Amino acid sequence: MKYWLMKSEANCYPIEYLEKEKNQTTYWDGVRNYQARNFIRDEMKIGDKVIFYHSNGEPPGAAGICEVVKEAYPDFTAFDPENPHYDPKSKKDNPAWMMVDVKLVTKFKNFVSIDDMRNNKKLQKMQLLQRGNRLSVMPITKEEFDEIAKMGVPY
Repeated sequence: MKYWLMKSEANCYPIEYLEKEKNQTTYWDGVRNYQARNFIRDEMKIGDKVIFYHSNGEPPGAAGICEVVKEAYPDFTAFDPENPHYDPKSKKDNPAWMMVDVKLVTKFKNFVSIDDMRNNKKLQKMQLLQRGNRLSVMPITKEEFDEIAKMGVPY
């Protein structure tokens, strides 16, 4: 099993939207970075655990835990000219972008802000906290996952 942090813009798709989805499950679309895409395509497996992270929020931070329930498949939003994630270079017979399905495991009782993470000595080496890191999907260690989960005190 691997552990991940996946970012969603808080004003676009917050964890509260996932809570309202059928079976609290959704597809994770719109990833348009090749390194993040490669993580999704090549490494994410059913059962992997995910920290659901609100980016561009005030403040940004971890909102809960999800689990991968469907492995990589073509991101169909790339083929739809009406979709904000449309990419005319991505073709159905050779898709550039992939997505996975995730299911909500728990929403955190305590939102874990990025400042909370920065102030936690156990998270100092976490990729998210390194200068210039902007990936929307990134691996984290089991220890980092467990520490964030402990800080969030899930319901």
